[in-house]
Amino acid sequence: MNWRIVAFLASLVPFIIIAISFKVRPEDIFAIGLVNFLAAFAAMMCKLFLQGVKFHYIIHKFHGSVETFWKTIFVRIGSEFVTLTTPMFVGGEVVRIYWMNKRGLSAAKASWLGIFEIVTEVLAAGTLSVSAGIVAIASGYTVIGVVVLATSIPIVSLWAGLFFFSSKITFRVPSAFSKIIIKFGKERGIHYLEKTNQWMNEICTMSRENINSKETRKAFVVAFAISFASWAVFGLSFMLILAGSENAISAVESIFAVMAGNAIGNLPITVGGSGLTEFGVWAYLNHLSEFKLELPKNNVEWNSIIAWRIATYQVPIPIAWFLLMKMALRKYEKLQ
Repeated sequence: MNWRIVAFLASLVPFIIIAISFKVRPEDIFAIGLVNFLAAFAAMMCKLFLQGVKFHYIIHKFHGSVETFWKTIFVRIGSEFVTLTTPMFVGGEVVRIYWMNKRGLSAAKASWLGIFEIVTEVLAAGTLSVSAGIVAIASGYTVIGVVVLATSIPIVSLWAGLFFFSSKITFRVPSAFSKIIIKFGKERGIHYLEKTNQWMNEICTMSRENINSKETRKAFVVAFAISFASWAVFGLSFMLILAGSENAISAVESIFAVMAGNAIGNLPITVGGSGLTEFGVWAYLNHLSEFKLELPKNNVEWNSIIAWRIATYQVPIPIAWFLLMKMALRKYEKLQ
């Protein structure tokens, strides 16, 4: 079976488990309302659009135009199919690097721009997630706060460290891995090892040449601001799902709950964070403060969570897949 179909079906399993466990019926989800559902979906698509704008901005800033504005945005949205159907939301950057390379950028430059983009994305999301964790702990919701911080800080630190230290040192494949590759890969292993080390050396060289320039710092601030805005808009999606209901929440509560769920969804356990993200949002809104899960008094919150996840996750997946096939993975000739 095609891996795309398998990934999509795997992402549905947590929904089914949640629905059965908390007796959530289809009519309970439909009760959320079409307007609320579409509003949450629009917030998600706005997030993807802003990510596309940032992707176009970064390429144009450091390389110049390689494709039209809208095609670049469509490619960025299409790459999210891979991100949404893999553990830890990874893989989309590989698609974007591949696409940039096919449009004439060297592998090293495309990789550096890809890392530049993902670092601003991770830092923006991390800022909101860490803030959510701190607010939770300060409010007495110890468990959820600690879990959010424990999942956010290592990821932010890893990406930021790799990016900023790349201008100070030259990364190479660790010797322990090199020995294993040489032992089992023989001549082919040595060839790929040399290629990988050369690739990392070129990326680090680009960092040294660009990272401390005024233009790079300005581009980083702009890219970070766009990323922050995209995550904030996405965070509002849960408020939109609950708008007009007795469980309506504020914009800040919504952003923090969504970012808490997103942080926990980064754990490499399920496809696209399915189940983990929903739990994170539920735990944050229910102020989980002890290692004891007290089930909600009614199904309203789980209905809302499932409806929100469908609007911001399940529906965008086929849209991203279509754009991935039509734009990102089309066979382009390299620009001369």
